Amino acid sequence: MRGLVIGRFQPLHKGHLAAIREALGACDDLVVVIGSAELSHTPENPFTAGERYQMMLSSLADDERSRVHIIPVRDVNRYAAWVSHVESYVPPFDVVFSNSDLTRSLFSQAGYETRRTKAYNPKSYSGTEIRRRIVSDGKWRGLVPEPVAMMIEALDGKQRLLDAGMTPGKRR
Repeated sequence: MRGLVIGRFQPLHKGHLAAIREALGACDDLVVVIGSAELSHTPENPFTAGERYQMMLSSLADDERSRVHIIPVRDVNRYAAWVSHVESYVPPFDVVFSNSDLTRSLFSQAGYETRRTKAYNPKSYSGTEIRRRIVSDGKWRGLVPEPVAMMIEALDGKQRLLDAGMTPGKRR
């Protein structure tokens, strides 16, 4: 059985990684869609699809990499066309793992089985919260896998967020 997980991963955090591992534990292999692949350098989407791909790849264990297919997919901004758009980019899959009501509803309406994953400390493991902490010089490193933290620092993620218009203390 092949599963599907969709996220923006802005940035990939430990909650994402735990959900991916949970889904992988229920499947033979897993397709991870990096959504909004066309967006970068904004407060909500600071990292490119390629950077997010590398964050994901470097955070997976060796034995997981062989069972995970990471595929960037652009938005179509039309819910009625979104599932078929995703289907056109990825190999066939049997079940969709998501905690988004909208995502589960759209894929369920298209005939897919959908499942929730556990919520892993969603107040802290949140891309929004992590980005806020980065620009506010808060404690964020422990919320992301070490390879992600190293990459954010190498990319000067704080400056990228500031350049994109995010201000310390402002939630976006």
